[in-house]
Amino acid sequence: MNLSIEDFAYELPPGLIAQHPSGTRSGSRLLCLGAAPIADRRFFELPQLLVPGDLLVFNDTRVIKARLAGEKASGGRVEVLIERALSEHEAIAQVRASKPPRAGSAMRLADSIEVRVLAREGEFYRLRFPDGAAVSDLLERHGSVPLPPYITHAPRGEDEQRYQTVYARSSGAVAAPTAGLHFDDALLASLAQRGVQFAYVTLHVGAGTFQPVRVKNLAKHRMHGERYEIPAATVAAIEAAKKRGGGIVAVGTTTVRCLEASAAAHGTPVAGAAETDLFITPGFEFRVVDRLVTNFHLPKSTLLVLVSAFAGIEPVRRAYSHAIEEHYRFYSYGDAMLVDKIPG
Repeated sequence: MNLSIEDFAYELPPGLIAQHPSGTRSGSRLLCLGAAPIADRRFFELPQLLVPGDLLVFNDTRVIKARLAGEKASGGRVEVLIERALSEHEAIAQVRASKPPRAGSAMRLADSIEVRVLAREGEFYRLRFPDGAAVSDLLERHGSVPLPPYITHAPRGEDEQRYQTVYARSSGAVAAPTAGLHFDDALLASLAQRGVQFAYVTLHVGAGTFQPVRVKNLAKHRMHGERYEIPAATVAAIEAAKKRGGGIVAVGTTTVRCLEASAAAHGTPVAGAAETDLFITPGFEFRVVDRLVTNFHLPKSTLLVLVSAFAGIEPVRRAYSHAIEEHYRFYSYGDAMLVDKIPG
């Protein structure tokens, strides 16, 4: 299937880009896309849409305060977004400045952290932080919540709580797995009471998730690599759910990538840590996931391509047109979809 990224373009009125979270996590809207006609629901109705024995698989990554502001030795302003820590004192980062910093140059971040640029690596930079406190500790003390570029306000106290899932536990992400933002403790309790079971994977979402696709031909696009981990308990839970006839419901595209990357490599998901640059496009054979909880994604993004591979290009186009007509809220702080896989 020879597809262009232009096949995944759509026009979104700027006013539909959610700048703040909904009043309550589970009070957001939920568009249901499957064999039945498109349905408009509320997220707290999710237990009614699943059946006892289904397995929800969550990404338990925790967002770190990855953004630091500062200046170069020349005095020019600079903003650093940590992509991932390589060790206690080195990290890969995006650096925004009027002129790209050179290898060997210095930056002063948060008025107190002296950082040296070691090398440029593609669109990222390798940075050396000072001896003493670890990068993770410096970020916790001096960093700010790395809100996506389409959210225009500076991070507030509300964002520290709401741009984080209630079940986050493994620190390392610089972008939230946003489908999970709709779950609160009351909803999780209601799902458990319904007989829905839970399992977890970990994929630390990187800043690369916001990188645009720069080639028209999808076959030529190369995904950024991401590390993930699947616990043995999750593999066992998936096997048990499939044996009893339960559906595997992935919460977020990152969870889909974990499970399907492992299955593509091994036939079924395998416990352990690995790295994937899997780009899921229409025609991909999904081996694990039956349903998907996801937010609305940017035009011409790899995430929209993945959802279209899962549910079909035309059904997803119709769903997005419906969402725009009905004034759903889009992107990280926006509303959600419950999507059924195309029957194989």
